[in-house]
Amino acid sequence: MIATISFLVLSTLPTLVVPAETSYGAIAELVSGYSRVFSGERVQLRCSIPDGRRSTWNYLWFKGSKRLAHHAQMLTLKGSLNDSGVFQCQGVKDTAVGNIYTLKSPPVDINVDGGWAILQVPQLPGLVGGTLNMMCRVRGRRQYHEVILYKDGVEVIRQRGFNPQLSLPQLSTEDQGLYTCRVSWDTDRQTHSAISNDIQVNVLEVLTQPVLEVIADNNLLPMDLMKLICHLQYNARAPAPPVNYYFYKDNRRLGLATSENFDLVKRRPGLYSCKVKVPQLRLCKWSEAEPFEE
Repeated sequence: MIATISFLVLSTLPTLVVPAETSYGAIAELVSGYSRVFSGERVQLRCSIPDGRRSTWNYLWFKGSKRLAHHAQMLTLKGSLNDSGVFQCQGVKDTAVGNIYTLKSPPVDINVDGGWAILQVPQLPGLVGGTLNMMCRVRGRRQYHEVILYKDGVEVIRQRGFNPQLSLPQLSTEDQGLYTCRVSWDTDRQTHSAISNDIQVNVLEVLTQPVLEVIADNNLLPMDLMKLICHLQYNARAPAPPVNYYFYKDNRRLGLATSENFDLVKRRPGLYSCKVKVPQLRLCKWSEAEPFEE
């Protein structure tokens, strides 16, 4: 008789646990203060999770790649020069299957300035045709005498009086560049002056020129079809009006307008193009024609 001996082998290798991540994205936003502040001025950030369910979330905060020892929804910075940096937040929820994390928020750049003058501009880029509002601030409460705005070292606005607000109306892409301001104020019958650090101002087209992509890969699509994709960048402020896409072959429209940026069409040689319209903004742009040959 041959005896059969069985061995039970237990693995001692650790199990790799991958944190679960939701499709929700956290949002970090300024609720008091500015993105550029003088040293000693407080800034408060809030983390929001728009999941639409009133779920209970805990919060993680990051400065650059470093995780902060702070777990509340609100983060207060006291205005130390060391508070300058890029901040993000993330939501985490304890569930029966372990912790679930949201995507990290888009970064918020905080700059703490130890000087006497600051040029404050919106964090979002300007849009062609819109107005960019800026403020040239001086440390403390001062009686403004004059404010001058420079772009790439060239004076563009000079105003006298107590108003530190500066506006650039009817923006164009030529308004993009490095801006700084000089402010002067009166104290004890003397005029003092200070200039801010440079800050980059970006100006974007609301609707860029579309680019048509023609996909006719037999491994992805049926033999008699091809896919047209209309690529563009749409930079309207929320709530953004809807975009309509139109597709053309030899300047003849293929089907009806669609809210999708792609269309499946018959595989035929010709010149293909797409048109994009935003009726509420009275914007319309065409792509260059793309030839397709079998």
